[in-house]
Amino acid sequence: TISTMPAAIARKKKAERESELERVYRTLREWLVAARLRPGEFLSEVDLAAQCRTSRTPVREACGRLAQDKWLVRIPRKGYLVAPISVRDIVELYEFRRLLECFTAEKVARSASREQVQELRDLVRIENDPAAELQEILSANQAFHLRLAQIAGNQRVVDELRLTLGYVQRLDTLCTQTVPGWIPHTDILSAMESHRPLEAQQAMAIHIDSSRDKMIKLFGS
Repeated sequence: TISTMPAAIARKKKAERESELERVYRTLREWLVAARLRPGEFLSEVDLAAQCRTSRTPVREACGRLAQDKWLVRIPRKGYLVAPISVRDIVELYEFRRLLECFTAEKVARSASREQVQELRDLVRIENDPAAELQEILSANQAFHLRLAQIAGNQRVVDELRLTLGYVQRLDTLCTQTVPGWIPHTDILSAMESHRPLEAQQAMAIHIDSSRDKMIKLFGS
């Protein structure tokens, strides 16, 4: 029993380190998505560790993961830069999003039940509430598109879209701070409700292209 004690302690410490890494990673990613950490902003491990109330090690590892996810750019021996947003980034992001979401819209329109369509409609009902907060609407938009992918039933698409929608939500946050308003989901839902797959696909394409054009106009100026 005594000989197993060090191994048990080591496992516990490893689990604690991994748990702390996940907490820091989620915290920093939430700050990036919410644009609390702005594109082009320099980040130091010391400052981030203080803000996250942790040591530099989990911050360094979390930033390494975020750099792999293209949120950050590593500056050797100095720290990290929040990746700037270019028009090319926006175009490539929305091209990829279009591929994923036109597929989900078409597939769901073929097979969605009345209850599933109603669930999707309920998720974005807040769009029609004049008193709704911006963050509530952005969260509802994210939930709608992710739930649509889940109903389509392709886990690889869900995983890729979850990552993509994080980038999209950051753009939406930055955009609506400057240009109020959002693009509704009415035509997408109507096509799904009446089981018109091609129309659902086209409505989704228009929805995504309109969002892309709005972003290019803002970030390309």
